[in-house]
Parts: sequence; structure tokens; C-alpha cells
Amino acid sequence: MAITDIKEYAHLTTEDVEALGRELDQIRAEFEESLGEGDARYIRNTIRFQRSLEFGSRAVLFASWFPPAWVLGTVGLGVAKIIENMEIGHNVIHGQWDWMNDPEIHSSTWEWDISDPAAHWKQTHNHMHHKYTNVVGLDPDVGYGLLRVTRDNRWTPFNLGNPIYNFILAALFEYGVAIQHLELGKVAAGKKDREEFEELRAEVLKKIAKQIGKDYLLFPALTGPAFLTTLAANFTANVIRNFWSNAIIFCGHFPDGAEKFTKEQYRNETPAEWYLRQMLGSANFKAGPIMRFMSGNLCYQIEHHLFPDMPSNRLKDIAVRVEALADKYDLPYTTGSFPKMYLQTWRTIAKLALPDRYLTATRDDAPETNSELKFRIRGGLKDTFAGIDPVTGARRGLRSAMNATKKQRGVVPAIRKLIGRPATPAESARALQAA
Repeated sequence: MAITDIKEYAHLTTEDVEALGRELDQIRAEFEESLGEGDARYIRNTIRFQRSLEFGSRAVLFASWFPPAWVLGTVGLGVAKIIENMEIGHNVIHGQWDWMNDPEIHSSTWEWDISDPAAHWKQTHNHMHHKYTNVVGLDPDVGYGLLRVTRDNRWTPFNLGNPIYNFILAALFEYGVAIQHLELGKVAAGKKDREEFEELRAEVLKKIAKQIGKDYLLFPALTGPAFLTTLAANFTANVIRNFWSNAIIFCGHFPDGAEKFTKEQYRNETPAEWYLRQMLGSANFKAGPIMRFMSGNLCYQIEHHLFPDMPSNRLKDIAVRVEALADKYDLPYTTGSFPKMYLQTWRTIAKLALPDRYLTATRDDAPETNSELKFRIRGGLKDTFAGIDPVTGARRGLRSAMNATKKQRGVVPAIRKLIGRPATPAESARALQAA
């Protein structure tokens, strides 16, 4: 099952968690105080670059009947759409630039180039997802109401299509997020007010019609005889953007190490535990300057979840401080290459298409679904790997406990074979320390 007691899972005391929260508060305060003209210049230059790239790409598509021009214009337009969605739209709507008091670059006025109305996104993403990050049953992004991404969700025959659903969702991602706020599952179950649903549906359909009219009628028509090839270019650019956005977002939420949590954990949560949940429920991937920019700096998903309204250009420096805190409190800092993290998400989606009886790990000790029970089952680890190491004086926490479980997978069977019975927790702990 998902994590019910985050302190026990993290092998941290209440005092440790509160101290971690204070240090993260201090990081936020320091970076907020340092925001200034350089940050404002960054977002304004980014918007100018994106608009110039889009304008230039659309101009090239006037010759889209010529294959090299079609390829150049399509790729350029796809990249422009990615930048608009990831580094500009997503971050502006989060309120990262509201401190500038610029009415044109403000979360209350920005409408992005995607089928999901910005007002809907603020509710489903800014409020629900970031508040309930990876809380099963509360976070709408845990599977997007379509995919089985944790063993906490009971398997049904519908889940056999998991990989197919994910491919379709990736290709049509802008429409997937557009209908997310409609909560079609609640509508089908009669749990959503019909009048409210019809109002929201009208807003979504209006935005979809606007996007279709712009990309598939207006701009292709402007190119005259190149109408069909320009239409194809616009469609391809949107698909490129959709696959990319899906991949970036999924890499931050569904690879191994991005933990899931129960409603019980959320209901009893302190502000410091909220911070801890963001650290344990998110994942980064390694990126250079271009990849950082193209991902909207969501290669630093951990830091974004800790400080969702912090300007994206600051996350690189914040990440250094957060990783140091993870080391200090002996917590995992989940990261890896982009291909590795993306393949892990696809592996999880593919294997959870199957009933649990065909899977090897348990729902308390699986790469995609862990809980504090994994340590109770293995015995002795909560007491042995919490607090201060009496030898080194270093704080011990989840990272040490996880390393210990890996060793124990080999140690405990060896004890059982040697003494002819299951080892007690104390025997397991002593053998583990000796190992």
C-alpha cells in the first residue's frame, strides 16, 4: 500500500522533519528576497524568443509544399509550442512571475496555446495536484483517471490496455488535460453537479474550437495553395508538443522512487511533512542547459514541487541546496538520465496492466509502490536505522534503511538456511550490521 506514516517511512523523528521544514522555509525566503531585474529580463527574453521562433516557423510554412521547408517549419513550430507550454505558460500560470506586477505576464491574465483553459489548469494542477501530490484518491494526476500506476489501485480487466491508453494520452495530451477538470468519472457516477459540468464543458469546447480554428483553419488558409501541407505541419507540431509534455511530466511523477501516499498521511500532515512528501513523491532527471530550457526547468521537479511559484530559472541553484539537505537528512534524491526515468515510467505502466498475481514484488515493497510496512516486514530496520549513528555521529534515515533492505535480501535467507527457522528482528539486525 502507499505510505501512511511518512515519518516512519523516512526513518526521521518529528524533530528531524520539523528541522527540515525550517531549512526549506529558509531557502524559499532567501531566493524570494533575491528576485530582481535579472529574473524579469529572463522571462521577457524567453517570450520574445518564443514568439520570434513561432513567427519565423509559420513564415517558412508558406512554402510548406517544399519538403525541406515543411520539415524546418514543422520542427521550429513544434519547438516554439513546447517552449510556450513548458517554460512560459506552465510557469506563468503558476504565478512564478506575479511578483513583477506586469499585467501581461501574470497568472490572472495569461492564456496559453493549448486546449485546456488556463482557469481549469489552475484548479486541477496548481491547487489539486500540487496540494495532494501523489496522494492516491486525491491527486488527479495519479494515472490521470485512466492509467494504473500504483498497486494501490485494484486491478480490473480495463487495465490490460494500460500501454495503449498511455500512447494515446501522450499523442493527444493537450486534450487529455483539457477534459481532466470535467471529472467524467464523477459525471458518469452521478457524483458531479450536472449544471456545473455543462458550464465547464462549454468552456473546454470553446477553447478547443479556438485552437482548432487557429491551427487547422486560419494559419493553413493564410498559406493559400499550401493549405493542406501547412495543416499537416500544424498537426505534427502539436503532436510533437504533446508527446514531449507528456514525457517530461511523467518523468517527474512515475519513475521508481516517486512514492505514493494515502489519504491518512495527508489528513494528519504538518507543513513540514508536506515538504517531505514533495521530496519523496517527485523525481528529477539530469539535463544540460538546452534540456533544462526545453523542459520548462521541470528536470527539477522536486524543487518545483517544493516551491511551485518560484521562478523556473532559479530552480537549478535551489536544487544544489535541496540535494545537500537530502544528504544531511539521509534521504534519497531521486534522479537519473532522461531516457532511464522515462523508460521506468513505461515499465511501470506496462507491468501494472497485469493482475498483481503475475507481478513479483509486493504492494509494500515494489519499485513503483512502497510503504513503511516494507521495513516492518523485514524487521529491525526502523530501530536500527533511525536517529544518529553512534559511530559517525551522522543522521541516519531512509537512504540507509533502503540500502539495508537491499543487503538484507541476501542476509536474511542465509540466516534462515543456517539456523533452520525464520530469523527474529534482532537476529536480522545483528547479522545485517555484521554484513
